[in-house]
Amino acid sequence: MRQILAALASRLLEVLYAGRWVGPLVLRLGFGYFWLETGIAKVHNLDGFTQRFVGWGIPFPVFSATMSAWTDLLGGLLLMLGLFTRLICVPMIVNMLVAIALVVSASLSGLDDYVETNEVLYILIFFWLLVAGPGKASLDTLVVRWLGVRAQA
Repeated sequence: MRQILAALASRLLEVLYAGRWVGPLVLRLGFGYFWLETGIAKVHNLDGFTQRFVGWGIPFPVFSATMSAWTDLLGGLLLMLGLFTRLICVPMIVNMLVAIALVVSASLSGLDDYVETNEVLYILIFFWLLVAGPGKASLDTLVVRWLGVRAQA
């Protein structure tokens, strides 16, 4: 019985290992679409979004709102494509850190409150993409192959 279970577990792990490229692809497509959609909404209503920045007391509200909106839109698109994935994660993380520092933290009182914010979750996902990369099913992978860049497997 033990050998049967071990063989079954080994086969299941082989199947999961062979499909390991699916996880980053699904994450990028879903998470990227979320940011693309959010960015489109902000760009289409930039005046309203800017007024929110004014209300929050964010410096240079027109510039800041425009940069934030376009970062979300372009960042979401690039994540979905898997193009410049690691690079785009940096401004996306900065966007979330600014949101936490200037908007969200006003209503938070302790570490538990911070950990439970959406922005912290977003930062963790962006950080994972920054470190792990976009996966095999991405334009980044095609560009690396085309350039002949040798990367560690």
